[in-house]
Amino acid sequence: MKDKKLSGFSKAITILCGLALIVVLFVPLWQIELTAPQYPEGLVLKMYPNKLAGNVDIINGLNHYIGMKTLHANNFIEFTVLPYIIGFFALFCFVVVLINKREWLTTLFVSFFLFGIIAMIDFYRWNYNYGHDLDPNAAIQVPGMSYQPPIFGYKQLLNFGAYSIPDIGGWIFIGVGLLLLTTLITQLIKVKKTNMQPVNKTILAISTFFIFALISCNSGPQPIQLGKDACSFCKMSIADQHFGAEIVTKKGKVYKFDDMHCLLGFMKSNTINNNDIKETWLVNFDEPHNFIAAEKAFLLKSNDLHSPMGGDIANFSDENQLKEAAKKFPGEQVSWNDLLKVQ
Repeated sequence: MKDKKLSGFSKAITILCGLALIVVLFVPLWQIELTAPQYPEGLVLKMYPNKLAGNVDIINGLNHYIGMKTLHANNFIEFTVLPYIIGFFALFCFVVVLINKREWLTTLFVSFFLFGIIAMIDFYRWNYNYGHDLDPNAAIQVPGMSYQPPIFGYKQLLNFGAYSIPDIGGWIFIGVGLLLLTTLITQLIKVKKTNMQPVNKTILAISTFFIFALISCNSGPQPIQLGKDACSFCKMSIADQHFGAEIVTKKGKVYKFDDMHCLLGFMKSNTINNNDIKETWLVNFDEPHNFIAAEKAFLLKSNDLHSPMGGDIANFSDENQLKEAAKKFPGEQVSWNDLLKVQ
């Protein structure tokens, strides 16, 4: 039937997806960046479809001291089979266009989507084993400590910050998934039937999940763990839950602070470029498990607050909270913008 054939738009997009997957064979899929005081310029591990690149030797040398296995592409079957899988999907895109049937496009999207899920599960398994299977005779041992890198986002590992994010190939993969999803939805919309076939309902459900999964991958403040998290400025353990603050960068990296003094000191130090800051969050003094966007917070400065590092500023979500606190802690109301001007 004519309505089961692909439109010219769908064919063009599917061909583009096939060409994009060929490009993936030659560019890095994922990268993990490591930062520490002794490596201010950072270290990076890049994962291609068939090899590892970046500062592999330096990272292996450091990991030896804490008992982690060395990284060699030959030790991972994934680097052997992944190029063939990517090539298969690239070829599959061209075959779908030649066969010119909607069912084949459906099969392509579903198989590509399932492969993405399996790949992320395998990546998690790889990270877990890598971070937990430690040599008991390692030179440096921290009881109860594991070194599992994050799949996506930022994680503190001793004095190293590990930031994991898709590289060029990873973003292309995500883009191909979205493009295939777009072509599939476009084809389904063309089918003007009130009673959809069960397979189409299934595909729409998967498509909806795929979209919301991507939308939900956003950054934000992370809970502060008292006694475990260290202030990114003074390096002391955060022990008071009422005065904390966080900076979230545009890459999703999170810096935690024990009070306003350290937050402003960190910003003044230019450890990171202020243009790289995406969000600044302040702990609500009355509700310590909640965060307030710095520009929306009501701030009370009082010498009677006795915050950990002498900032002596409490943060509130509305002015009524501030006025109630001022009865117990006499002081003055200040604004976030005023604090930034004098830092």
